Amino acid sequence: MRHFVKTSVATAVIAAALIAAGSVTAANKDAGSIKFTKHNLGASGTGPNKTDGTNEICIFCHTPHGGDIGAAVPLWNKKLSTAIFKTYDQLGTSTLDAAVDYVGSVSLACLTCHDGTQAIDNIRNAPGSGQFLASGGDTDGLKTADGWSWNSSDSTLDAEGRFQNSVDDNGTNIWMLGTDLRNDHPISMQYAGGPAGNAVSLNAFRDIDFKPITAVPGVSNRWYVENTSAVADAMIGASTGFDKWDFKLYTRDTGAGTHPQHNPAQAGHNTSANGATFVGGPEPFVECGSCHDPHFQTTTFLRMQGHVNPGGDINVMSNRSSKVCLTCHSK
Repeated sequence: MRHFVKTSVATAVIAAALIAAGSVTAANKDAGSIKFTKHNLGASGTGPNKTDGTNEICIFCHTPHGGDIGAAVPLWNKKLSTAIFKTYDQLGTSTLDAAVDYVGSVSLACLTCHDGTQAIDNIRNAPGSGQFLASGGDTDGLKTADGWSWNSSDSTLDAEGRFQNSVDDNGTNIWMLGTDLRNDHPISMQYAGGPAGNAVSLNAFRDIDFKPITAVPGVSNRWYVENTSAVADAMIGASTGFDKWDFKLYTRDTGAGTHPQHNPAQAGHNTSANGATFVGGPEPFVECGSCHDPHFQTTTFLRMQGHVNPGGDINVMSNRSSKVCLTCHSK
């Protein structure tokens, strides 16, 4: 995990309450609350998967004490996945210009649950006094004997709380990405095919069919893609700089470390499996958190506001007109 540079802007601001239908037209629209999303896995959760082991919400990902300092997310409360992944550059497609690095940064945190290799109740610092366990219970997570049984109304979890029935195995559970990521949007890859030269530029990339990036003011080597649809839809009023709706790019220093996925002996200025090269220094990468924020009450946690339906769900059809895709892709 030494290969990436942590970013203090990796986590978006979590909203305090659900927006009522009548307030959605406000200039600075809220992203809802994690409380009302599928990521509320506690007893109060309204999604298909929840446990009676706790009524806490944040504990499944974060802890105020004893977090994993090897994770690129704040105060991470799980053991990171140790799976070996197949990545998009190993697909052999001729349309991929970017170099793809090993799966890491915030994407590895997401895959800690979504690769299905360990239970979603793998928790280092469980609720209550004296509950710290560095392994988080390993692949089985916390034990049913301690009250950590799971109710999975759609059968996407097994008895121990691991995702099952992956589409990679001819199943129907799209939430379980598994360890073969060749059929998923590429992650841990350079944005826009990588810089056109030997240094990062805001608008010069190997692939010209991408939108320019913007530097985060006052912070070196931090970039994002402006969510112009958020401005057009009056989600944030006018463009006022970096905010929670913008599409985050995650900085990796490709001048150090190794490639455990492709060539463990390869260090320094690396080359990915498709032959593309890295800059050899800090550069912007696309990760799971570029398009998704796990705290947002939007369709599949996308960084895009949706419509309000009569039931009060503030975010349906978040990717209408492919607004998420067209934030980065010039098509």
